[in-house]
Amino acid sequence: MAGRVLTRCVNRNLLFAAGDKSIRIRGRNRYYWTAFKRTSTTLINGHTIFLLGIPTISCLGYQAYHSVRSSAVLHALEKDEVLEQVDYLYSCAETEKLYQLLLKYKDSDDAEFLWRLARASRDLALLPKMVAERKKQLIFEAFEYAQKALEKNENCYAAHKWYAVCLSDVGDYEGVKMKIGNSLIIRKHLERAVELNPKDATSIHILGLWCFSFAELPWYQRKLAAVIFASPPASTYEEALAFFLKAEEVDPNFYSKNLLMLGKTYLSLKDKQKALLWLNKAQDYPAHTLEDKEVHNEAVELLKKLS
Repeated sequence: MAGRVLTRCVNRNLLFAAGDKSIRIRGRNRYYWTAFKRTSTTLINGHTIFLLGIPTISCLGYQAYHSVRSSAVLHALEKDEVLEQVDYLYSCAETEKLYQLLLKYKDSDDAEFLWRLARASRDLALLPKMVAERKKQLIFEAFEYAQKALEKNENCYAAHKWYAVCLSDVGDYEGVKMKIGNSLIIRKHLERAVELNPKDATSIHILGLWCFSFAELPWYQRKLAAVIFASPPASTYEEALAFFLKAEEVDPNFYSKNLLMLGKTYLSLKDKQKALLWLNKAQDYPAHTLEDKEVHNEAVELLKKLS
């Protein structure tokens, strides 16, 4: 990472970052010469009029243009470097540091900062021993940031994904009726996230979780769903399995919980052999995070019951 940052610093005056593309700044001398030649002399009625003031104004205009352009370049590079630092902290599970860094950008108009802040707020809320009231506050903050990210850029797949996740979390505090009522909205945003980025395995995985949840919905919640909707949301284990397998196809071994859910889904489908295969993979997955450890423990318990 240090090497990439150094490269950016060396190229600070040469590159303009725009999204994932780098555009070289060209034509500075050509722009200046054209401006000078265009305004050097004018011939009217046989008299040569030297427009002495205009070249000066043109130079000032060029300097202003260059200043604005340089500012834009600097801003783009700074954004890129901050996001790289953010993603590094996320990869290291430095949740508190990540949240504090992103909190500086809570009033940003950039969806890339806002959806990451939503994710960081949620991750902080889910840390062990988090005080209940603070956890609730962070969950609602996360939803607010995700909502704002979506407002700023409705074509940002990650904004759709985290809006769906955070809306589901908020439902935990608003009761079963509200949670079921939001379920179709949640699925719509997850499907939009996958449409915008078919290679995002986590969005596909979460769609699988959505399907699994409704496939195993208790009878009394099914009855409640039938009251809320003329056609209540429903799914099957087969549909959930298709999403979990697709996520694994897109990004093999990307997430311990996807391995676990494949095992649990095959269990629900009474396919013990395949359930054992995926549960063993979940058990053997390197435990880098707290969630990985929880997945490992659950896989171990399920394997004990199957042995």
